[in-house]
Formats: sequence, structure tokens, C-alpha cells
Amino acid sequence: MTGSMLRRSGVALFAAAVLAALPVLGTEREMTAAAASAPMAGTAGVGAGAAEGSAGRLGTEQGGGYGSDDGRGFGSGSGRGEGDGCGGGSGGERGHDDDRGSGKRWRGGWATSVQAPHGLMPNWSTQGFTDQTVRQVVRVSTGGTRARVELSNRYGRTPLTVTGATVARAGKGAAVQDGTVRHLRFEGQRSVTVPAGGEVRSDGLPMKVRALESLTVTLYLAGPTGPATFHHSAFATTYRATGDHRAATGGAAFTEQSQSWYYLSGVEVSGGKDDACRRAVVTFGDSITDGYGSTVDANRRYPDALAERFAAAGHPRSVLNQGIGGNRVTADSTWAGEKGVARFRHDVLGEPHVGTVIVLEGINDIGASASPDWPDGPAPDVSVAQLIKGHRSLIRQAHAAGVKVIGATVTPFKGAAYYSERGEAKRDALNEWIRTSGEYDEVVDLDRAVSDPADRDRLAPAYDVGDHLHPSDAGYRAMAEAVDLDEL
Repeated sequence: MTGSMLRRSGVALFAAAVLAALPVLGTEREMTAAAASAPMAGTAGVGAGAAEGSAGRLGTEQGGGYGSDDGRGFGSGSGRGEGDGCGGGSGGERGHDDDRGSGKRWRGGWATSVQAPHGLMPNWSTQGFTDQTVRQVVRVSTGGTRARVELSNRYGRTPLTVTGATVARAGKGAAVQDGTVRHLRFEGQRSVTVPAGGEVRSDGLPMKVRALESLTVTLYLAGPTGPATFHHSAFATTYRATGDHRAATGGAAFTEQSQSWYYLSGVEVSGGKDDACRRAVVTFGDSITDGYGSTVDANRRYPDALAERFAAAGHPRSVLNQGIGGNRVTADSTWAGEKGVARFRHDVLGEPHVGTVIVLEGINDIGASASPDWPDGPAPDVSVAQLIKGHRSLIRQAHAAGVKVIGATVTPFKGAAYYSERGEAKRDALNEWIRTSGEYDEVVDLDRAVSDPADRDRLAPAYDVGDHLHPSDAGYRAMAEAVDLDEL
């Protein structure tokens, strides 16, 4: 549906709305009872042969590294087939090697963009953890026969020691299903130290994981950890207990709750029959991609609905959510992440086996433009030309890595706290460029998908969560339905 797919990157207005992080809904899945003690060579992100870019802080598993503007190094990716008949990977893969011994390529089951610790809204990131267990529930979009997790200390100023970690099938709340707890290993060891600015992956674990299954990842942090790398708006509940409860099946010890994810940045799978040769789809944007306002623990974000469409069609596929509430294309933020043009390489091109990215971003640049009250301080006045320049940078980066890039039109925001007629004129101009310039490989018109037919500058009432900026569950579903799966 060339030129007809349109998506918009309207992000959460964090200056006006407190970012609510909600718990992810857990689903049951069959887990292999085999022990997970056998380590898998070469799976830790800071293993031997790690490459770094110039002054690079982020270690990778294999291959040459390259330095980003901020000095973090990333793996270049081999671009080769790895025994599964799937062909090469995207040029930006950072150390996602093959699962040695299985001949299968790793692919993303779940992912999130990490952020620097901040206390703008309630969370545990600024104080970190000491002698505490953190339990987090995530739903994978695709399945396999092996699994591993990625832990990030990207914004840590000191090394992070994870004393132990487990994975299990999610139960109710903080509980997990009996008999499913498996200890993760890192280069054969139960504990791991993640360098400041780095990330690691656990050894591959024999585990049958099905598409749309929820897994519980539990970290014991003897600590003190210092301020924590995290993702603020989880829209899933995270649980905390005092002491070491990594192997507990019940949830009674987990008496504290948060609405953010901590250190956990990815779950990857390999093997299985879930269309392993189909490349991942990454959804990139702000709070509208992140799922602000969606029902807590219900997986109602638009990328979740997109993954459900693939599964319903009989072709489960990696759909990875790299949205950050409040994020902007053109400006960094202390609380909403690095600007889109800077984080794109790591958050999108650094994911394994990426084939397509959907870009939905720009509403925060528009809404915050010239605002004296933005949480970071007075925001710059961003022009349409600057926004287009930013989008062109994203397109160039994707194409250089051999990744298809789909532009989504920015959704309506009339009536939102930071709405203005001047901002609406910018949104209209940006959307016109996205629709007609031909620079995106495809366009998905999310603006039209969720706007009110009686007033195209507003969200349709049924699709408005109530702040006139963020979609409701039904709105997020309508966004996912607007995407032509054949174009992905």
C-alpha cells in the first residue's frame, strides 16, 4: 500500500501529564524443564573479543565497533547468514551473534528503550537498589526454543553487579508458575558485572517460548547499585522485595510496586517456527508509541496490537517497542531520552535482525516549541524545516543499514495542554511532507486513522484517552489496524 501507510509520532505531553507506568499482562507458556546450567559461548555482551568505538563505553560481543557521537561503541554486525537460511542481518546489529550449537539467529522477542535515571515522576531509579529483588513481567511478540535476556547499565556511572537472575512463566501479579523458575547464567556464572555504560546478554537458555507469552524476569541486586538505568513508562507493574527472592514462586515478599522497568532492556529468542526468517519490525517514537494511557498490564499499546495481528494471521513476528514518553526528534532531554536522531542507531539499528522501522515522532518538538515551562527548561522553537531535517536523518540511517523505513503521520492534538494554532500549522506541514515527499519507503496515515471526521485536527472521541493527545486502547488498536502487514 505504497504511500498510504501513515503513522504519527505524537508523544506524551509530560509537562502536563504525569507519566503513568503500568504493569504488563502476563500470559502462560510452556517451559522446558531441562536445566539451564549449560552456558552458551559468546552470548554475554561484554565477552571476549568485545569491540568498542572511539572512547566507546558500550561493549559488544563480536565484530568491529564504531563510535557514536557520545563516545559509546556499538558492534557492526556481520551481515551474514547464520545457518538458519535467513540471509544477512541489518548493518547495525550490535553483537547479536548466532546461538552456537543451534545454528539459529537471535531475534527480538521484547525490547524497550532505556533512559537516564530521573525523579521527575515517582520511580526507583535515582536511589537504585541495595539487597533487593526486582521482578518484572514482559510479553514477547514471537517465540522460539531458546531465550536470553539483555541487561543495560547504559546510564550507570559505576559497574553494576547483578548477583543473580531468573526467568519464569508469569503468574498472577508478582507470582510465577510453579516449576518454571530457571536461573540465568552469564558466561557460565550466575552473577555478572555490567560495565558503566555497557550492557550484557545472558547465556542462551533452552526454553520453549510462544508468541504473546508473558515471562517474568527477576534480578537480585545485593548492591548498592547507585542510580539505575531504566525505562520510566512501562505500563506494566514492577515488583520489589527486600532480600534475595529471585527463585520465589509466590509473590508475598514483593510488597512494593513501581511503574517502570529497571536494567532489563530486552528478551531475545532463537529457534522455533515463528517465522524466524522474517526480520523484526521496530516501532520508534514517543509516548504514543510507548503506549501512554493504555490499560495497565493489558498490553494495549499499538505495537502490542500489531504483534497480535501478526500472530492472528499465523505469522508471529518480532515487533519491538522503542518509544519513550516525551521524546523529541531534535532535542535531548534529561527525563525523556536522547533526541531521536541520536538514539536511533542504538535503539533501532542495534536490535537483532531488523528489517523495518515505523517512525512516529515529532509532536513533542511541535508542542514544546518555544515553551518556557518544559521540564528540561525553556524549549527551542523548532521549525518545520528542522523537523524534516531530523526525519531525513532517520531515513538515511535506516537506509545505510539496509532497513526499510515507514513514516507515520503525526496524530491530532487539538485541545491538548500544549496545543496552539501555530503548532497545528507545523503538524499539518510535517504531515504533508511525510505523505507527499516520497522520501519514506512507505507511509501509514495514522492521522487519518484516529482523527475525528468532523474535525480532523482532533482525535475522534472514541479514540481519545481524555487528554486530547494520547489514544485510548481503541485508538491504539485503530493505529495498528491502519498498518498494512504486507508492507512490513
